Amino acid sequence: MEKLTAPITERRRQTRNSIYQCLYNAKEPLSKQEIAQLLGLSLPTVHQNIGELVSASLIQHGGMQRSTGGRRAVGYTITQGARFAIGVSITDDRLRFLAADLQLQELAYKKTDEIEMHCVPDLGLLLADELEKFIDENRLDRYKLLGIGLALPGVIDEEKKQITFAPTLRMTNISIDGLIAHLRYPVYVENDGTSGGYAEYFLQPEKSSMAYLLLENGVGGAVLLNGAPYFGMHHRSGEFGHMCVEPGGLACACGKNGCMECYCSAKRISTDLGITLEEFFAGLEQHNPEYETLWEDLLQHLAIGINNIRMALDCDVVLGGFLSQYMTPFLPDLRRRTAALNTFEDNADYIDLCLYPRRAVMLGVALYFIRDFIETI
Repeated sequence: MEKLTAPITERRRQTRNSIYQCLYNAKEPLSKQEIAQLLGLSLPTVHQNIGELVSASLIQHGGMQRSTGGRRAVGYTITQGARFAIGVSITDDRLRFLAADLQLQELAYKKTDEIEMHCVPDLGLLLADELEKFIDENRLDRYKLLGIGLALPGVIDEEKKQITFAPTLRMTNISIDGLIAHLRYPVYVENDGTSGGYAEYFLQPEKSSMAYLLLENGVGGAVLLNGAPYFGMHHRSGEFGHMCVEPGGLACACGKNGCMECYCSAKRISTDLGITLEEFFAGLEQHNPEYETLWEDLLQHLAIGINNIRMALDCDVVLGGFLSQYMTPFLPDLRRRTAALNTFEDNADYIDLCLYPRRAVMLGVALYFIRDFIETI
């Protein structure tokens, strides 16, 4: 595999990139003639750039095209696994790793055993050790690795390079440089809700403006406007978990009371009942009265939170995170409850479920490197 050489001019780079993206977005292999026709380029220009991309192992022969009467043309397609990125989710109880290639195909996944993160003396060292194990165990080629994306439930100050507030991890004003000091790859750090929301947008570009509500051990989220994350003045946009849905209610890890996270997270189920989500929903199906009472309360507070989001932003609301994978049979009830709270609408069809309930956070933060590579190749 040859290294892709830098083109002499920016115009030539843009031409090469347009050819690569044409193949990336194509549903089937394309011939040189088809690429030239689609992009309005000369056949010699396409031929030269195709040669460079093949030599760099970024594209490959995709079989012979159908004959139209003459010699059959060679089709080209993206090389699977040519490059990849790793997304890491840091939660209060474990690390999760996902390797994805340029076409967002999962190459490997791993979650660690349970870890009390706030008790770990050096989280950066643990992260580096587990990352190297993940790469070695799955025989991933470090030469093809674009970078490592880290997603965590906290507020990130990019200017100060700090995690300013992450209550579930018990972090305040933690240096990002210190956290990643043991990692020997390019690293990008982002909020978990923003990462999950971006993955959903990338996979559903028609939802260019939406509020993404992440329902996991905590509650987070993201606001996307016209396809771009809206971070707010202090990089706190989408912190829906700390929206008050019950004044004077349950105590939250953030130090306040009545936060949405206290009422609508997966951890509420495991903490209140001491069981797994699978056990809870199995019991709910059997009409366990204790489970039904908790679930009714969770849905009602979720409806309050969603209605607040809708009233403030007037956009679609997408439910993500691993709790959302159980929501399908309850979606009509949730929509009904939400609509009953809204002054202007008599339905809540704007509430939808995500495409990736379990791994969107890791995929979304890995996308930082994948998207950058695709756009600048």
